[in-house]
Amino acid sequence: MQRKTYAVINGEQIKENVKEIIQKYNDYEYYIGVVKNNAYHHGIRCILDMIEGGVNYLAVSSLEEALQIRKYNQEISILCLEPISIESIDDAINANITLTVESLSYLKNMLKSDLYASLKIHIAIDSGMNRLGFKSKNELNEAISLIKESKRIILEGIYTHFATSGIIDSKWDLQLQTFQKITEDIDLASIPIVHLGRSLTLVNHPKISFANGIRLGIIMYGFSQSQVLGKGFRSKLRSIKMKYLQKKNHCSTTTLQNDLKLKTAMSLYSEIISIRDVKEGDYVGYNTYRIKEDGYIATIPIGYADGVTKKFEKVYIKGDYCEIVSDSMDMIMVYSKKKKKVGDQVEIFGEHIPISQVCLNNKINAYHLFNQISNRVTRVHLSKNRKEEIIY
Repeated sequence: MQRKTYAVINGEQIKENVKEIIQKYNDYEYYIGVVKNNAYHHGIRCILDMIEGGVNYLAVSSLEEALQIRKYNQEISILCLEPISIESIDDAINANITLTVESLSYLKNMLKSDLYASLKIHIAIDSGMNRLGFKSKNELNEAISLIKESKRIILEGIYTHFATSGIIDSKWDLQLQTFQKITEDIDLASIPIVHLGRSLTLVNHPKISFANGIRLGIIMYGFSQSQVLGKGFRSKLRSIKMKYLQKKNHCSTTTLQNDLKLKTAMSLYSEIISIRDVKEGDYVGYNTYRIKEDGYIATIPIGYADGVTKKFEKVYIKGDYCEIVSDSMDMIMVYSKKKKKVGDQVEIFGEHIPISQVCLNNKINAYHLFNQISNRVTRVHLSKNRKEEIIY
């Protein structure tokens, strides 16, 4: 590793997280690991850990992402969640990639493409998110008829995506009803895979009786989605408000807390590349911070091009939390009252600075945090006492 800025991905922890999830929610047949955007920026290498943990299907955004997975595993089924260009369907067939059909017109264009071999598809239903999928029962029925007539297209699955958790609003219930209405003329039991839920709805709602698949996203990476309301006055008010909204909106039974024992799998590190004395009144960086007390500025080779800014607020160096006082594209500068050394390890987040705290400081959720740590940061993958440096 030339630039000592890297993210550690604990593959064993991802595997243990998946095992824990499947053990608690063990009434599904298909556990679909969502690994879009380079496995939420944890790196595609970790699919091997997910599979060891029990994931038996994968899902990605694009055909390009699916083909990246094939470099690590040739056998596991992969669903492309976005419709791909008709011109690229042969590439999908060659790599045994399952495609999403989200409209009648797309299906008709697919049928016109003169498929040379069998192609597995999943039909997407738009139950209320207004993003992708069939919204018309009649169009869906026509699509099913066309698929039955085709000698090449195999209907393997059908799914939808819930827009909310449905904890305090009726949207989840309405979407489920819409899905059932659109598909009421279809024998869902005849379709091998029916998957509607995702990480958040998995833990918040009872299993949907006719669904035998569940999509696992951020939960695999260490986020149980359990909501801790707390015991203070504000927490009690929040609890009262939630119960009121649940009753007002006629929400179905939901579960706020779960006992999943998951741990985050990513931590982020760098090192000090320069140290300098500073005096009260000195400015740091682009004239953006004025020193309040004599001390030291440590320069660290990670910046907003890597996804790290002053909003992270602090780093951890040799027993001390040090304030980030200036940032730039490739470097941040931190203030320390104690003198540090060039080469000292710097924790951006990890054991001493939890990801949850970084998210709070940045006013973002973990989805956004993971995806802003750029791919120019080397991933150091840990699995079975083996360390592997991967540059994506």
